[in-house]
Amino acid sequence: MTAAALAFYAFAITTVAGGLMTVVSRNPVHSVLWLILSFLSSAGLFVLLGAEFVAMLLVIVYVGAVAVLFLFVVMMLDVDFAELKAEMAKYMPLALLIGLIIIMQLTIAFGVWQVDPGATGRIAAPIGNVENTRAIGLLLYDRYFLLFQLAGLILLVAMIGAIVLTLRHRQDVKRQDALAQMFRDPAKTLELLDVKPGQGIAAPIQGARR
Repeated sequence: MTAAALAFYAFAITTVAGGLMTVVSRNPVHSVLWLILSFLSSAGLFVLLGAEFVAMLLVIVYVGAVAVLFLFVVMMLDVDFAELKAEMAKYMPLALLIGLIIIMQLTIAFGVWQVDPGATGRIAAPIGNVENTRAIGLLLYDRYFLLFQLAGLILLVAMIGAIVLTLRHRQDVKRQDALAQMFRDPAKTLELLDVKPGQGIAAPIQGARR
């Protein structure tokens, strides 16, 4: 068995184990850490396929941004996980049914799976004597430039729409008014107090409040 095959089996087993532990872990922080391990192992699989650019994107975007964001959100939010699990218990039969259907579909798919002997060479080989990363750049920014820009525009519109839909002006929340701060009258906001020596500051300030 070659070193590439050993690395493939190691990354594959780690990816599957990380995904399984992400689901079954009782501690949400541990689940996020297992998810990060699964992402890193998936990046290793992409490197073995010759898609180093996709592997770096997986590490930078998913591990460096999304997974870390999940970790901070889980650690900072005061979530009652006992109550959450109690609510999830009543959906367990439906979840088991869906899981059984997915397992049956995977069994049917892998039952007719056939590996092409030349698939590995075609995936790892550069396109037209061009490196993998450069080939992706030529496809995105040359042949599919308009579609790429259109996809970015759609994502921008979706982001703005999400902000607009979730924006709520609550009356009980104190907001900063920059114009009111700039145009305020110092004579109405400042007050000079004549504090006598040894008298202290707390008593005059309390008496001067309106």
